[in-house]
Amino acid sequence: MITTVLFDMGGTLEDIWVDDASRTAAITELDRMLKGWGMDPGLSLEALRESVERGWKRYDVVRCSGDVELKPTQIWADYILTDFAFPRELLLPHCEEIAHMWEVTFFHRHLRPRVHEMLGELKAMGLKLGVISNTAALYQVFDSLEEYGIRDFFQDVTLSSVTGFRKPCRDIFTVSLRQMRSKPEECVYVGDTVSRDVIGSKKAGFACAIQICSRLTKEKDVKLEKAPEADCIIDDIYDTARVVRELLGK
Repeated sequence: MITTVLFDMGGTLEDIWVDDASRTAAITELDRMLKGWGMDPGLSLEALRESVERGWKRYDVVRCSGDVELKPTQIWADYILTDFAFPRELLLPHCEEIAHMWEVTFFHRHLRPRVHEMLGELKAMGLKLGVISNTAALYQVFDSLEEYGIRDFFQDVTLSSVTGFRKPCRDIFTVSLRQMRSKPEECVYVGDTVSRDVIGSKKAGFACAIQICSRLTKEKDVKLEKAPEADCIIDDIYDTARVVRELLGK
């Protein structure tokens, strides 16, 4: 019996992509923010971009090797901005603000069409709804859900930046299940990647994994080999309601 539907955020509830304009906007804003706090990188925007890219590669080794997520203070002070000798006492109070800016500026984000209607139908079926999201910021997902007008649909929002675990780590799914008070065999998970969403939810014992591809799916799944397939692949997020209704025999 299905009682719960859990969603990924970026790429699933919202479409997400990166282009030259968003990359430039994020670096320009980072430069402005740092200078405003008295921490001038002393580099051209292009050189700053290259430094930040090196920093993300350093952090990727850590988070991908152990499916862990550090706090924004650690990410930006210990990995992303380590090419600069910024005093920690100046940098640390601003790391979450930087992390939030990066998530909403480096990535284009738009709520997928008909999300409100789909969530409304699931709620009308008496289902519990939640979010499990990988994110390097503490508050951005909460703020985005509020801005989209869909926060009230969700009983719980579980984030990698809060739990310290990244999908596909089973632990982040287990934390969500405990907070939702749901059993894995009663749950459906909806996400845009096999590498994080399908593998993670299946390791956690979920009843069904639904995949909807995003503009970043191929990039996220590029190194994937011999992975389990989603139980269902949809093109429109609204079809989640149809799939769940079928699982319920309605």
